[in-house]
Amino acid sequence: MHAVNGNATAGADLADVDLVNRVHPPAWANPDPAPMYDLVVLGGGTAGLVSAMGAAGLGARVALVERHLLGGDCLNTGCVPSKAVLRSARAVGDIRRAAALGVTAGPARVGFGDVMQRMRRRRAAIAVHDSAERLRSAGVDVFFGRAAFADERTIGVGDQRLRFRRAVIATGGRPTAPPVPGLAASPVLTNETIFSIAELPRRLIVIGAGPIGCELTQAFARFGSSVTTFDLVPQVLPREDAAAAGVVRRALEADGVRLELGVALERVDGSAGELRVHYTRNGEGRIQSVTGDAILVAAGRAPNIEDLHLEAAGISAGRQGVEVNDRLQTSNPRVYASGDVCSQYKFTHAADAMSRIVIQNALFYGRRKASALVIPWVTYTDPEVAHVGVSEAEVAKAGGRLQTITIPLTDIDRAVVDDETDGFVRVHHERGRLRGCTIVAPHAGEMIGEVAYAMTHGGTLAGLSSTIHPYPTYAEALRKAGDAHRRQSLTPRVRRWLERYFAWTR
Repeated sequence: MHAVNGNATAGADLADVDLVNRVHPPAWANPDPAPMYDLVVLGGGTAGLVSAMGAAGLGARVALVERHLLGGDCLNTGCVPSKAVLRSARAVGDIRRAAALGVTAGPARVGFGDVMQRMRRRRAAIAVHDSAERLRSAGVDVFFGRAAFADERTIGVGDQRLRFRRAVIATGGRPTAPPVPGLAASPVLTNETIFSIAELPRRLIVIGAGPIGCELTQAFARFGSSVTTFDLVPQVLPREDAAAAGVVRRALEADGVRLELGVALERVDGSAGELRVHYTRNGEGRIQSVTGDAILVAAGRAPNIEDLHLEAAGISAGRQGVEVNDRLQTSNPRVYASGDVCSQYKFTHAADAMSRIVIQNALFYGRRKASALVIPWVTYTDPEVAHVGVSEAEVAKAGGRLQTITIPLTDIDRAVVDDETDGFVRVHHERGRLRGCTIVAPHAGEMIGEVAYAMTHGGTLAGLSSTIHPYPTYAEALRKAGDAHRRQSLTPRVRRWLERYFAWTR
């Protein structure tokens, strides 16, 4: 096992030692607190780092408190390690498809230890951006330790007291397990531990077919694990449109994944190396079971608000986290919150955007609203699924006010020559004004930003149609969607008028 923790041990992996030396230096000494801070930030993940660096860059006196590792979930156990691992898995997929492209390649041989070592090196390289030294150089006082509110204007870190004019709660969240009998007592993996394993599980059971579950399901299946994935709902990626989820399901099954969807987990038993999940299919009483070497739980998150003593500062919170208004202000008007601890959008880029709002509202009496943000998201399976704005379900409830245009990848020349035609670009619009989009394509995450930009700035399908897109690219599908809308605007009445015009001008 390769453990990432607050102390670099003698036998630790060199990349992990480098990581820890950056994001929780073992010899770090907390500074003497200033008499008063313009902003005190609780949490050193994305939301906290953006808040602290942004405020310090504007000249504010800032303190940041982190109890474990700077960089938070994203750097240490989330976005960065997962995408490094997924890159290796994508290479396996490319090798398997090589024959269809006229390239002879033997079976992919995965060195799992090499994959994980590469991940750790890349993570350590990126850690420089989240390092304690970078924060200190920017003028931020960095405190390592557990923070708790002492009163409405004071935060305690050990025996030190940080007085603040404004504060930001950015303590993030953590994985949780569903209430399945025996699961809590079993040696299960989560995203916090899966990237520390040294050996590839021969049989992996995944509980949860959401984004994290699907991404890691596909990766470990391609690495050679026999993977079975469970979910209570009858489709993978339950937040996505059914057609998008269907493409991902076909891809997972093509990689050899066994999907058990729409089932109820009855209990978990066994021990490490021989764990059993017992389940029933909805509508059936017969209990079935699957045995695995390891179980990965990828179902649910909980906010990190315990031990913050929020009540001492008059801050309201519930099961979903810290309660905030649209300006991200808590029930204590001096305290704001940002990121996973208060938002339904649990993405790094959402935390970044929310913290920019916090800086303006907290330090400069701004009135910016979180509800005005246009937040896309991406599931990094192969192919990727990207979404922004309204969903198909919302379109169906709109009473005809919203319309949909779908461009299948079979109509996109680049997808045809790449043999990557199982996917689509689907836009939802209101009289040509963009209201939402779902993209299923090899690089959907790179494409959705164009739609998010257009939606943020009042863009239209006509605007996409008139924008020159390079040929041949997958992004051409967005231009084709704009063209389709233009053709729909050519009503029989307009066409008759044009026919008269051309007859008159001959």
